Amino acid sequence: MFLTEEQKGMLDGKKGEVVQRCMRLLVRLGEIYGAEEMMPVKSVQVAGVSYKTVGDAGLEFLQDFADKGAKVIVPTFLNPAGMDLVDWKELGFPEEFAKKQNQVMEAFRKMDISISATCTPYLAGNRPNKGEHLAWSESSAVSFANSVIGARTNREGGPSGLAAAICGFTPKYGLHLDENRRPNLVIDVLAKLESNSDFGALGVWAGKKAGKKVPYFTGIKSATEDQLKILGASMAASGAVALYHVQAITPEADQDISELEKFEFTEKEKQETYDSLNTAEHPQLIVFGCPHASINEIREIANKLKGKHAKKQLWVCTSRLVKEKAEAEGLVKAIKEAGGHVVADTCMVVAPIEQMGFASTGVNSGKAATYLPGFCKQKVMFRDIDRLIEEALS
Repeated sequence: MFLTEEQKGMLDGKKGEVVQRCMRLLVRLGEIYGAEEMMPVKSVQVAGVSYKTVGDAGLEFLQDFADKGAKVIVPTFLNPAGMDLVDWKELGFPEEFAKKQNQVMEAFRKMDISISATCTPYLAGNRPNKGEHLAWSESSAVSFANSVIGARTNREGGPSGLAAAICGFTPKYGLHLDENRRPNLVIDVLAKLESNSDFGALGVWAGKKAGKKVPYFTGIKSATEDQLKILGASMAASGAVALYHVQAITPEADQDISELEKFEFTEKEKQETYDSLNTAEHPQLIVFGCPHASINEIREIANKLKGKHAKKQLWVCTSRLVKEKAEAEGLVKAIKEAGGHVVADTCMVVAPIEQMGFASTGVNSGKAATYLPGFCKQKVMFRDIDRLIEEALS
C-alpha cells in the first residue's frame, strides 16, 4: 500500500503510541482488502458505545486511549448509548449500568468526540454531501449515507472507525470505489407498501436475499426518507446490505440492470415476513424509533396519541437534538401526557431492557424485530404504528 510521508510518520510512531496503533490497524485492514492507498474522510461515526455492547473490556480499552491523550482530528460522532443519558433514572435503567455507561461516555469526551449518541447522525447535524468519503460504523447509518445521500463509506468496526477518527484516513477499498457500487440483483416490488412497517418487512426479506450484495429495487412508486431509512436498516440487520438503489428515487439509480438476476416481492412474501417476525401477542413494551425517530415520526405519534392514554410502557427513541426540536414544538409534553416517553441517546436494541423486566416488545421496525430476540431475549410483536398504539392503549 502506498503511504504518504505523513502516514509513514504515523506508522513509525512520530505522533505517539496511540496514533501508531491506529495506523497499524488501518494499514492491516487495507492490506486484507487490497487497498492501494489511504484516503481522507470528512466525518466518522463510532460504534461500540453502549456498555451493554462493549462491557468492561471495551471500557478499559477506551479509557486507556483517553488516558494516553488520544484525540480525534475529524468531526466524530457516536452511535447510541445504552441508556438515556439524562432521564435514565426516571425510565428505570439500572444504577450500576448507568455508572459504567457514564464512564464510557467520559472516555469519548476526553477524545473530543461529539456525544451525539444516535444511529441517525444525518438527522442530528451531520448530514454529508453526495460523493463525500466517510468512515461510519452503524449499519443503518452506513446504508442511508451510501444509498439515500450518495456519500461513500464502508461499514467500519468500532476500532477501525475510532482509528480513522484519530488518524483522519481510511483505506480506499469497498464502497469507496465506483466498481463496487453497482447493483448485483433486482428486486421487483409487487406488494403494496402502505406503512413504515411494510418497508421494514420488505427490508428483512430483501436482506436475506441480498446478503452482502447491492440490491436494485423496481416497483417502489414513492418513498419518504423515513421509509428508506427503515428499508435500509432492515436489510443491514437481516443481511449485510450497505448500499441499495431504488429506481427513480435514490441518487445512483441510473444503472444497467438488464442482465441481473431478478426476484419478486409479492403480498405472499410480505405476509410470510410479518408472520415469521411475530412471536408475541401482547407485548409489555411498545417502542418506536429504530433507527432513531425523525421529527416527522414524532409528530405522527403525538397526533395519534392525542386525547388518549397508554396503559403500557411506550417509548419513542430519538437523538438528543431531535428531542430538543420536539420539545420546542410541544410534542414531548403531548406524548408524556399520553403516558409515553420520548427517550434520547439510546434504543431498545442496545439498552438492557431484559434486565429492566421486559420480556416482550412491540415494534414497527424490521431491524428491531430481527435483533431483539437474540440481543435482548425478547418476544416480538411486529406491526404498523396504528396496531401498536392500539396495543399500548389496551
